[in-house]
Amino acid sequence: MKKPIALLTGAGTGLGKELALKLSHTHTVILIGRRENLLNELAAVINTYGRALAVPCDITEPNEIEQLMDKLVRESLLPVDLVIHNAGIGRFGNVEDTSSLDLELMFKTNVFAPIALTKTLLPHMKKQKNGTFLFILSTAALRGKSNESGYAASKFALRGFAKSLVKETEPFGIRVVRTYMGGMNTPFWEHGDHVKDPSRFWKPSEVAHLIMEQIHEKDEIVIESKKHQAKGSST
Repeated sequence: MKKPIALLTGAGTGLGKELALKLSHTHTVILIGRRENLLNELAAVINTYGRALAVPCDITEPNEIEQLMDKLVRESLLPVDLVIHNAGIGRFGNVEDTSSLDLELMFKTNVFAPIALTKTLLPHMKKQKNGTFLFILSTAALRGKSNESGYAASKFALRGFAKSLVKETEPFGIRVVRTYMGGMNTPFWEHGDHVKDPSRFWKPSEVAHLIMEQIHEKDEIVIESKKHQAKGSST
């Protein structure tokens, strides 16, 4: 029997990689990201027991999304059954020091890119009247955070899109799952000193496990940071 198909953005490292490894036992996985070497390494591992296709793609570029779709058509990998919007970037600092370039980059990557990819893949899901979109958001999409104004704004925007998508896709049997996580120990933090010690955060493998445990039953998954959980348990 043909396996369902999962497509993951930001699949080369961190949470995207761990989700791909978990899904690879039950799905054909399409690995999307900018770093071809990392995608190829992961695909090589998965292809020893399952099927993975590494597709280097900058989803902020419309022409590269078109090329991605052409490849999926050639490989007979449409419709996609599960789309995981995991790719994202953060630039942190106080409001007055946040550059227009950083704001534009965050919105281009965190908002416009997943919207564009959704628009492209959605018609195929509608035809089969089935499928799931999983939006990897952040607890920054639930509440404002100091020195994260631009990042939080981009995640609030994506959350608004995802919640609106719920209303539009429900008649077609399509689910839209939103996941809100606290910090993870991933390369996400390498571009600044906003977080001094990411090793105290969740491991990506731990978060992937929690998501896969809940994805079939919950439309909203909240995974608070370990620090936040500790505060809650002591009150």
